[in-house]
Amino acid sequence: MLLIVALDAQRLWCVDDGGAVLASYPVSTAARGAGQRRGSLQTPLGWHRIRAKIGAGAPLGAVFVGRRPTGEIWTPELAAAHPDRDWILTRILWLCGEEPGFNRLGEVDTMRRYIYIHGTPDPVPLGVPGSHGCIRMRNADVAELFDRVPVGTKVRIVAREEEAAESLASASE
Repeated sequence: MLLIVALDAQRLWCVDDGGAVLASYPVSTAARGAGQRRGSLQTPLGWHRIRAKIGAGAPLGAVFVGRRPTGEIWTPELAAAHPDRDWILTRILWLCGEEPGFNRLGEVDTMRRYIYIHGTPDPVPLGVPGSHGCIRMRNADVAELFDRVPVGTKVRIVAREEEAAESLASASE
């Protein structure tokens, strides 16, 4: 199993070991584009893996702060009461970089930057950059993906869809 995220396409593909696309989802990555550095608010590129899965069994729209459920369910009224929150909803797939010096360790450590694949409020647009570095998905989509992939699943984040096609080709070899 492999997940591929292309920033230009604002898309995530779930691919089996034979290179067949099992699912494709719209996403929203960083409004500031690609980058590895801590504090950049950018989405890190390269090879990653799912370090941890958080939120199994939580209802759609469950709110997480610091990777812990708050007991809240996202509503427009809750959003209005907390206008500055960066909403992390439903499920969290916590990413860990696999390339020391590029997206792992030091000032470029994806895991220590708390980069996730996670749910977002339904009114938030997908298909356009808008996050603070994470990969946002519809709540139903992230719940489906969460159930499909195990901890340790490889994730490749690329700038261009052409690079995603290369990853698909190599997955089928």
